[in-house]
Amino acid sequence: MNYKTQVAIIGAGPSGLLLGQLLTKAGIDNIILERQTGEYVLGRIRAGVLEQGTVNLIRESGAGERMDKEGLVHTGTDFSFQGEHYHIDLEKI
Repeated sequence: MNYKTQVAIIGAGPSGLLLGQLLTKAGIDNIILERQTGEYVLGRIRAGVLEQGTVNLIRESGAGERMDKEGLVHTGTDFSFQGEHYHIDLEKI
């Protein structure tokens, strides 16, 4: 099979899929190459934590529906140091 495109993206993880979406919206022909099946890619969560800037970009691209529906908001973090346990409430910072 032969395919001609302007941009080839390797990997259908969050970055590859977002880049494909942004290029398509900009009118740039692209193809995403992934060794796994489409069912496999859509069936798993591929990014554990997304920074707020990334979340904003995904929403602006029009690809945030599933993220908003299924994603969990990270409101804090816990860590231990020298036997003491600490919690940082990110909503209060």
